[in-house]
Amino acid sequence: MRTSDAVGRYGEQVAVAHLEAAGMRVVARNWRCTDPVRGEIDVVARDGDALVAVEVKTRRCGPAGTPGAGHPFEAVTPVKAARVRRLLVAFADASGERAGSLRVDAVAVLRPPAGPARVEHLRGVA
Repeated sequence: MRTSDAVGRYGEQVAVAHLEAAGMRVVARNWRCTDPVRGEIDVVARDGDALVAVEVKTRRCGPAGTPGAGHPFEAVTPVKAARVRRLLVAFADASGERAGSLRVDAVAVLRPPAGPARVEHLRGVA
């Protein structure tokens, strides 16, 4: 397994724990779609009546505690967020999950050289 894959898996585990601690219920992880929209949703969760696609971005931090590749949220562009929203619609159609609303969130996991990860959660990015 590549180091970047291991960091990503770690970040998703941390993000799921954070979402569940916040009262959300995870419905699916790493859901893939090839039609009509190609792509993957990292985490699909329920937040009350809302169905939420969660884009998880993880970065390792250097000794100063800052990520070398920029903040994880910088990778969640408006284009990426819109694509994840289209994937969420496809997930809802394919799974039969009904919701009062659909939402896209982003979770940043910052992994320092030592100590626990820092988690930031942005709700409603799309």
